[in-house]
Amino acid sequence: MHGRSLQDVTLTCPYCGERFATTVDLSAGAQRYVEDCAVCCQPIEINVHVGPDGELLGVDAASDRD
Repeated sequence: MHGRSLQDVTLTCPYCGERFATTVDLSAGAQRYVEDCAVCCQPIEINVHVGPDGELLGVDAASDRD
């Protein structure tokens, strides 16, 4: 794997619209997990997209109620 395995990202909460920072672990590959918004405490489904070389392709934050 090239680059860092931990990467800081800034996401926008789908509930309150506030931006917050979090860290994703790229060593685990593509993943989906729930993390509470640091501002309003609502559960957010976070989808981490990782390329074949371990690079971060993107991170999506969605309501866990979709």
